[in-house]
Amino acid sequence: MTSPRAALPGRKKTIWRWLRWCAAGVASAWALAALSLVSFRFIDPPTTALQVERRIQSWVSGKPYSKRYTFAAMGRISPNLQHAVVAAEDTRFYQHHGFDWVEIQNAIDDRMDDGRQRGASTITQQLVKNLFFGTGGSLLRKAAEATLVPVAEFGVGKRRILELYLNVVEWGPGIYGAEAAARYHYKIPAQSVGRDQAARLAAILPLPLKRKPARMNQYSEAIEARMSQMGW
Repeated sequence: MTSPRAALPGRKKTIWRWLRWCAAGVASAWALAALSLVSFRFIDPPTTALQVERRIQSWVSGKPYSKRYTFAAMGRISPNLQHAVVAAEDTRFYQHHGFDWVEIQNAIDDRMDDGRQRGASTITQQLVKNLFFGTGGSLLRKAAEATLVPVAEFGVGKRRILELYLNVVEWGPGIYGAEAAARYHYKIPAQSVGRDQAARLAAILPLPLKRKPARMNQYSEAIEARMSQMGW
């Protein structure tokens, strides 16, 4: 009969073996995500983690779901919409390298009226989240997201990051990207979006499943004012 003491070394070896396998799995998953992210500099993503998540949610809930997702090159997206999204979501997009430390500090110092911490995610962070993590908010997810942000900044580039974000971000139930958003909300192509329409579309991004452009008067005015301050 094997004594308990004699069995301990075997158990430790098994634990370490499993830990090594887990570490190898995590490293492989990260490498695959990083390679995919760099490939998106040249390839348009066919889908995203967020789109998959919404599809699964529709299966679970039994609610009908119809996806609208048409990738549009930057030249087919109105500059008004490009500027409005940057003004609304990440005013220092062209100055930071993936993390806006000024906004992070502001978020630490300020709390929203209901006691929640206000967001400080950059467009780069939101892109990574949309592509690979969906809506989950765990600390582990945030840590994994943070490791991929530098890959996006230095492997994809600012212009392509913005182009990808404008094309994969959620703009309503099953509505992904500027082209689908413009046609769904205004019955026009993305390249024809005007200044006021752009500000209203940008205003619904924080809560795309609840907000409607027509009700965004106050928010859109603030976004347009910020656009003017930024020279747009």
